[in-house]
Amino acid sequence: MPKIAKDFLLVGVVAGTHGLRGDLKVRPLAGLCPLAAETPVFLRSADREPEAHTPVRVVSHKGGYLLRLQGLEHIDSVQRLVGAEVLMRRQDVPEPDPDEFYWDEVQGFAVRDRSLGELGTLDDTFTTAAHDIFVVNGPYGEVLIPVVEAFLVEVDTAAGLIVVDLPEGLVQKPDAF
Repeated sequence: MPKIAKDFLLVGVVAGTHGLRGDLKVRPLAGLCPLAAETPVFLRSADREPEAHTPVRVVSHKGGYLLRLQGLEHIDSVQRLVGAEVLMRRQDVPEPDPDEFYWDEVQGFAVRDRSLGELGTLDDTFTTAAHDIFVVNGPYGEVLIPVVEAFLVEVDTAAGLIVVDLPEGLVQKPDAF
């Protein structure tokens, strides 16, 4: 997919449909998901420009959201949107609290463990029912880090650095391969 313009924030992906009234199941990306009724969203499918839509219903549902769009209130009208990225204009998104962040603000940050040192670069993230997961790639291979207060020591946006304190055994040392 093409790169997202800086004035947009990627907040989720349409994972499927729900019911016959056109509800879309949205899987939020890690971090905050500011979806709200009446706040415009933009859906972008592969190699297409984002389409503007107005949500008429946003409901939390099984770790994600159900999103119903004005004028697309039947399952037949939304099937084509499955797999689309859900974007919002930054101007429509509230500022996060000081201890919170949006995914795109930390993507590409270096990740360092207090004991092991450099773990690599934050390449991806996903959400589980329990918490968000950072996907870090580096000298230890792919490391999946639960984004929980017990492990997250510091997010330094100015330095582009995330410091974690992981429990022993979560990361396999390179000689273990």
